[in-house]
Amino acid sequence: MSTENLNHKEAIQKIKELSESAKICMFCTELDTIPVNTRPMGLQETDDEGNLWFISSDASNKNFEIKEDKRVQLFFMNNSSSQYLSVYGEATIYKDKSTIEDKWSPMANAWFDGKDDPNVSIIRVEPKDTYYWDTKAGKLVSLFSFVAAAITGKKTDNSDGVEGNANV
Repeated sequence: MSTENLNHKEAIQKIKELSESAKICMFCTELDTIPVNTRPMGLQETDDEGNLWFISSDASNKNFEIKEDKRVQLFFMNNSSSQYLSVYGEATIYKDKSTIEDKWSPMANAWFDGKDDPNVSIIRVEPKDTYYWDTKAGKLVSLFSFVAAAITGKKTDNSDGVEGNANV
């Protein structure tokens, strides 16, 4: 696995690609407590600045925890293509109609009585520190590399993968 640190536009593109490919992350709050409070969250979008957006209930524990400490950690995993992303950032909660209108998805109707539900809130996570793992050739080629190494007894150099920081 080689290291390739990305900056600005390349970093934003990698964050967008990996987060939107996975769609679901483990969203962690209260990072100073053990165990860390974690729950699955569906990503609405990753914008052109690298911010990650979520729809959430303002009455949820997550929102209460963010109001106390805006530091969050997100873990995205896309096993089918061997892509992983860790995002440490700061969360901001929005309750204004224009942000809700902009970020609303009909899928959220499963949890809310429409976008006018008083509990609807939008969370924006601004990345502060990110790290990614990705395969260049894809999962199948990686698998063949590992199988060949197991059969021949030689170690794989796993050179088809790349990892690094993605600094927005």
